[in-house]
Amino acid sequence: MKKLWMMYLLFISFGSATILQNAIDRASAGSTLKLSKGIYKGKITIDKPITIIGSENGVIIRGDGTDSVITVNSPHVTLSNIEITGSGKRRENLDAAVTLNMADHFKISHCTLRDAFYGIVINRSNDTIIENNHISSEEKKIPLRGDALKLWYSNHAVIRNNTFKSMRDLSLLYVNDSTIEKNIFLHNRLALSLSHSHNNTVRDNTFQYNEVGIMIMGGRDINVTHNLIQSSKGPAGIGMVADKVSQLTFEDNTLKYNTKALYIDCKRSEKGYQRFIRNNRILYNGEALHFHSYIKNNVITHNIIDGNLEDVVKDVKGSYTGSNIIEYNYWDRYEGFDRNRDNVGDTPYKKFQYADQLWFYHHRMKFFYGTPVMSLVNFLARLAPFSEPLLLLEDRKPLISPPAIPEHQ
Repeated sequence: MKKLWMMYLLFISFGSATILQNAIDRASAGSTLKLSKGIYKGKITIDKPITIIGSENGVIIRGDGTDSVITVNSPHVTLSNIEITGSGKRRENLDAAVTLNMADHFKISHCTLRDAFYGIVINRSNDTIIENNHISSEEKKIPLRGDALKLWYSNHAVIRNNTFKSMRDLSLLYVNDSTIEKNIFLHNRLALSLSHSHNNTVRDNTFQYNEVGIMIMGGRDINVTHNLIQSSKGPAGIGMVADKVSQLTFEDNTLKYNTKALYIDCKRSEKGYQRFIRNNRILYNGEALHFHSYIKNNVITHNIIDGNLEDVVKDVKGSYTGSNIIEYNYWDRYEGFDRNRDNVGDTPYKKFQYADQLWFYHHRMKFFYGTPVMSLVNFLARLAPFSEPLLLLEDRKPLISPPAIPEHQ
């Protein structure tokens, strides 16, 4: 039978320096500490399996503005229904509300982490559960903020039903077999960044007003499904970045009002189909599909691509390759016919690059984008081409009417 410690204190002043740490030190492994409403001094260390629960609202663990508020060095630690605030501000020390060091099976739920430099720093700690929390920072400029979560070499994490607001990044480095679902990301820089992380699932999340919604670099076997990625802003303004990712499934997502919806950069030497982009709604963005270098090894099918300023953009000069499956997408710019009424166009949809799109490669020319002069040059190039336009992408079986894809609210 686990020992239960009850701490019913009406109010603990900030000067009571050691009461919570002493209670943790005296408790036996596996104990539960129930804290009553009050302010408890932070900068505590947990070196044994223990559960700390706020028995009522208003339980605050406040640091003194230096180091991390709570440091966990033991497996099987649980924190619940607590407000944690007042960490240090030193980036080189990774000052955080909660820091884990080789602390497997950690769980934090129904907690509020605010005015902390980093939210939770997780180092070599597997099987963590982070759910139903609200994590935010002070309203400072983005370079002065820390990350909401920072995980590295920590596998089998579950990040669920949290709100991450006004932080810098949520970064996972060498994190495998994890799930990020049903979270809300608001006003961050890189809302979710996965680097060299494999076999992860990102589903049913909402990304709004971030500089970049999702960035995946160097990973494989990543599933991104049923997310809303909206209104990415700032210098980048990208909904989703897939940088040298293998076996990426991007399916049933809604991307709208972003500067760039999808930014794709493939490996130079990759073989076989690597990115599966299906059943997405890509609506009212500046650019729908932005490729950095090669357009190859993609399966792009059954998407709605509607209302974007540009359907396809490519940074680096070079021809479109045939190692793609691109079909059954709805393009609002398609101008073909459907004589047999099977909802498939009689001719392919081909996206060419004409003279007025030189700004793809020479960004200073973007100053003239949309001007009458460039429109006239483009009209003449289409009417009587003086140079061969560049084929960027071809959908061999474009849809006449959009498929029924539910929109994420």
